[in-house]
Amino acid sequence: MIFTNARLIFPDGVRDGLELVAEEGKITAIREQTQSGGEGVINLQGNYLAPGFIDLHVHGALGRDTMEASAEAFRAICDFHASGGTTSLLLTTATAPIEKIIAALNAVRDSTHQPRRRSRPSSAIAGVHVEGPFISKAKRGAQREEFIQDPSPARVQQLLDHADVIKRVTIAPELSGALEAIENFQTRGISVSGGHSDAWDEERRGVYRVGGLLEFALSEPRISCELIADGHHVSPTLMKMLYCAKGPGGICLVTDATAGAGLPDGSRFSLFGNDCIVLGGVCLLADRSALAGSASRMIQLVRMMVSDVDVPVHEAVAMATQNPARAIGLEGKGRLAVGADADLVIFSPELQVLGTFAGGENIWSN
Repeated sequence: MIFTNARLIFPDGVRDGLELVAEEGKITAIREQTQSGGEGVINLQGNYLAPGFIDLHVHGALGRDTMEASAEAFRAICDFHASGGTTSLLLTTATAPIEKIIAALNAVRDSTHQPRRRSRPSSAIAGVHVEGPFISKAKRGAQREEFIQDPSPARVQQLLDHADVIKRVTIAPELSGALEAIENFQTRGISVSGGHSDAWDEERRGVYRVGGLLEFALSEPRISCELIADGHHVSPTLMKMLYCAKGPGGICLVTDATAGAGLPDGSRFSLFGNDCIVLGGVCLLADRSALAGSASRMIQLVRMMVSDVDVPVHEAVAMATQNPARAIGLEGKGRLAVGADADLVIFSPELQVLGTFAGGENIWSN
């Protein structure tokens, strides 16, 4: 398969006059354009060709949720997000009893080990992001308070027993036992994300201005930040501040999409027992007291970064590809390079997805 007449997006810029060759699921050549048509040639008519997007934080879509722990739900979620250019994602759990989280982990393992259905390829499940239950009750957002707990060694070990499918864990670092848990997760190759946290630099607050976890992350060059750039969670001014602090290499775009993604405005859905609603393009608790994830796909985040934050398109794409791949150690993904997986997304100058390919197979087309 040869992709020709395209604008190829690399981390350092956009290049014209090249074509990309994919064979047996891999990129085998990137060369000066030689083809214009013929068998196996896809003429992209001057549209963009980028690595497939990698979403580190996806709860659901179309009324389906990771916590359903079913292959059918996982397929629906992957299919929907493929339409937004996503070729790899981490199915993300919600705060729940550990046994329910483990049931989801087992279901993901079973689903990813099943023979691939060649008739209906979709985005690849790269693993699981465990968000909660080790979070702050004060900063729980739409998570259920009654299931929040400290990361005791026994509970942490229950998750470590499933380290083969867990790629990322969100934890509030101020909790009792959190630092030991973080070390144990990292030792097993699991990426740790600080979140839903009420941590501060110092115990004093009052009249003094001190930094919290967000300010610490902004000031620490080694930390990359997840950004839900849907236009609702974070204002353009704050996104610009993050971009200035972290640069293009320090941001991972994530949708944090919940089951409301893809549903019409006014639709109701559940986030592990919490009643939620889609309103104005974002997901909220039904009582409007907190955000309940996003209703977005990855292309919408890339578009927002370009249109509202004035980020060059190649940098916005890197935030959705190279950076998340690096964050969880996905070798061979997130870049256009010989030997990398042929996970690709085609989109127009207006940043509308026209086609998505995983391992060289077309998994979605407009």
